[in-house]
Amino acid sequence: MITNTDKQQVRLKKKIEKYFVSTAPYLKEGFCPTKNLLATTLDKWSLLCVFNLGYYEVLRFNELKKNIDGISSRMLAVTLKKLEGYDIVERKVYPEIPPKVEYSLTKFGFELSDKIIDLSNWFMDNSKSLR
Repeated sequence: MITNTDKQQVRLKKKIEKYFVSTAPYLKEGFCPTKNLLATTLDKWSLLCVFNLGYYEVLRFNELKKNIDGISSRMLAVTLKKLEGYDIVERKVYPEIPPKVEYSLTKFGFELSDKIIDLSNWFMDNSKSLR
């Protein structure tokens, strides 16, 4: 008799096989796009930036800094630049004096934040097992 657990394991195995087949060329070269993206987005400051921009939608630099306890101006600037480079965050500069700059998530950033929140919720739901 095949159980739901057996079906889940078969589905997971197929997912893993598909992943390995699609990433094999990259892995041979020592480059894994998924690993690089996750390493970038799952660090402490990046997560907090993404969650804040997901919640508030649009924030200016100092608003973000105020919302993220303990982050320095330099670290926030570096983090935002890194997230821009991965097309997760969009920086919009208005031609005003003084300059006005706003940050928001891109479409990709919103989709990614949805997946990260699912992963975070899974961690919280299973935190007793993970200790």
